[in-house]
Amino acid sequence: MTDPRPLGTARRVAGPGGLPAVELSLPNGARAVVCLHGAHVVSYVPEAGAEELLYLSPRSEFRRGIAIRGGVPVIFPQFAGLGPLPKHGFARTLEWELADSWSHAPGESAGARLTLRDTPDTRGVWPHAFALHYEVRLTQSALQLALLLENVGDGPLRFTGALHSYLRVADVRQAVVEGLEGVRYIDKTAGRTTVVDEERAVAFDGEVDRIYLDAPSALRVVDSAAAGRTTVRVESAGFPDVVVWNPGPEKAAALADLGADEYTKMLCVEAALVGKPRELSPGESWNGSQTIMRGDAGVR
Repeated sequence: MTDPRPLGTARRVAGPGGLPAVELSLPNGARAVVCLHGAHVVSYVPEAGAEELLYLSPRSEFRRGIAIRGGVPVIFPQFAGLGPLPKHGFARTLEWELADSWSHAPGESAGARLTLRDTPDTRGVWPHAFALHYEVRLTQSALQLALLLENVGDGPLRFTGALHSYLRVADVRQAVVEGLEGVRYIDKTAGRTTVVDEERAVAFDGEVDRIYLDAPSALRVVDSAAAGRTTVRVESAGFPDVVVWNPGPEKAAALADLGADEYTKMLCVEAALVGKPRELSPGESWNGSQTIMRGDAGVR
């Protein structure tokens, strides 16, 4: 007998600025949108009537070759300016191939798989053959993001990277990140000095730009000013580090695609591989994942 319960859907749509995108949706109203440009997740709503969990700047440019400000940029093969490549590498500004999309079981999940491979242009700045696969899966309780990198060349490759998640908050000055007490971090606002976080939670009363090394796999963002949503959990696997970032008022004002007051509405908590670059031999692969969900469950 055919199961009468509705399935989730994965369909091609026009994303922000008309960019080609895939929309994932479930019968409970959960929805996520991922653009082929940069494999960039630009929206995640966990259920019907719920607030958007990702921040997307209204001043962002949505065109080829330009990074989108907000959502979840894929940072590869270089984090920030820590190397010879353009800031944050090239994956976030290239067009990815939609390799597959699906829905599983009645209303339980929907997903899409995107792939980026080396080209003459990428080999011109980073001389390696690779295949980078990105799976975006929407479930009834979470947004699951998973990267798989394959070294398909004949020599070793080294890389750093991150899933640069911009979370939407009501007011970052009233939000905190819990779960990082006792963890060592590189403070980019203080000349890249390394210190141990002795606070119970990370608060935001100005610019915060920290790379937490060997960080816990689960963190909690408490958005105390948000009506109807008090916490967001961010969990990771395969990424040893976590980046916590908010530009604060001065740096935000200098960003043309963000704007002076927009910093109050966003907070980046990023699964990252930064402290120790990863090296893959020919034929080897690496995978890392990040899950974003609502919930008040304690940090493991």
